Amino acid sequence: MRGIELESKITCPKCGFSKVETMPTNACQWYYECEGCKALLKPLIGDCCVYCSFGTVKCPPIQEGSSCCNKS
Repeated sequence: MRGIELESKITCPKCGFSKVETMPTNACQWYYECEGCKALLKPLIGDCCVYCSFGTVKCPPIQEGSSCCNKS
């Protein structure tokens, strides 16, 4: 069984700026401020967090096959 990945490259859909971030394991990250253009990113409809919407790796709860942040 493979381990949970904690790093994800998040990419701003507005300006294309990318940065590798370490995802929290004990909370969802609903907002993320782009360092490139200062846009405030929010999860897309149907996604639980900004990593699931804009990251290269889904958040830890989703990787484990459970729902994230008590969402079904």
